[in-house]
Amino acid sequence: MTTHPTPAALADQAAEAVRSLNHATQLLKGELTYPSDAYEVVASLKSLTQRLPQSFDQLSTFMERLGKTGRVAADYGDAEEHVGEALSTLASAQLIAETLTEHLDRAHSALSPLGYLVPDDDSLACPSVDGERWHNDR
Repeated sequence: MTTHPTPAALADQAAEAVRSLNHATQLLKGELTYPSDAYEVVASLKSLTQRLPQSFDQLSTFMERLGKTGRVAADYGDAEEHVGEALSTLASAQLIAETLTEHLDRAHSALSPLGYLVPDDDSLACPSVDGERWHNDR
């Protein structure tokens, strides 16, 4: 029998992956060299944010249905109010993720034409551009 990770475990793995990305993109780590490195990371982050609204919507649908059963309790306050607040903030998170995706798409487009200027003595260089040699690293 194959067991699948729980939704909470998958969300935790995604959070850990972002934490690792944060470490990998630190300037002192030196893991980013070319503009295409940023281009590729932004493309992947855009894919991530494009997928988040579906998760938020599905969590909302789950909580809405569960809330209608009358089987949700709260440690304090009114359970219905807490469910309503969760639904409202998940809807906001969905909109924010969509907006973030739009901004990442614009950043991705802005990074698209960029290349890396290399010294004239670099054998990988392309023809001279304003006295510098330009290398499209993609």
